[in-house]
Amino acid sequence: MSKADVIFKNMCKNILDHGYSSEGQTVRARWEDGTPAHTIKLFGVVNRYDLSEEFPALTLRKTAVKTAVDELLWIWQRKSNNIHDLKGHIWDEWADETGSIGKAYGYQMSKKYKFHQGVMDQVDNVIWQLKNTPYSRRIMTNIYNFDDLSEMHLEPCAYSMTFNVTGNRLNAILNQRSQDVLAANNWNVVQYSVLVHMLAQVCGYEPGELVHVIADAHIYDRHIPAIKELLTREEHPAPKFTLNPDVKDFYDFTTDDITIENYECGPQITGIPIAV
Repeated sequence: MSKADVIFKNMCKNILDHGYSSEGQTVRARWEDGTPAHTIKLFGVVNRYDLSEEFPALTLRKTAVKTAVDELLWIWQRKSNNIHDLKGHIWDEWADETGSIGKAYGYQMSKKYKFHQGVMDQVDNVIWQLKNTPYSRRIMTNIYNFDDLSEMHLEPCAYSMTFNVTGNRLNAILNQRSQDVLAANNWNVVQYSVLVHMLAQVCGYEPGELVHVIADAHIYDRHIPAIKELLTREEHPAPKFTLNPDVKDFYDFTTDDITIENYECGPQITGIPIAV
């Protein structure tokens, strides 16, 4: 069975059994009908995925791997903050009439900074360090820029990556301030797992461990029935993931360079309401 399924189930059970409910509290998020969107949450969830053992795609229901990776490349490779550069529509509710989501995500990745080795953006700095100073303990990105928060249509949820080389393995920590477990958990796990695979390939390493740290892992009240139904489902073996081995430059990757085989999974959950 997929270890990602086991991790997901254990996390959800823990939230439902031991989480804190926001019922009775004032919350920012609202459902489309204007009703307050309450949650059950746990603070400080840490999940670990060994990418050398399996690709951590959920099999309880299907994760749209290529669509998720297109969003990742939109941020990390295209460094865009405009939904017209994105194939999916998950950001439509946060875009203005021009398609911009403000000074968020890709905008922050495109900003230039003066590093020791020269002026470059955060992505190029990570790649340079992985190739030239791999045992540095300073290989990281952070897009939670307080100077620009007021001009972001949504403050970053997944905001920081820390990379660490151990032997020939590239490991990473994904820090996330908040996560809608049903809608986004495996989406983010898949995205950043693929990022580790991509950077490992172009920088000369093997994929290692992805550690996912979630400050506020929550299940929305209207998502609880779907979560409980997922908990009853059978797990399947993890799918096989491969990258096109001919790609040697991170900026050359496309979703066509990803191959997913033997992805057996349960039926999709449709019509998930999203709180905004």
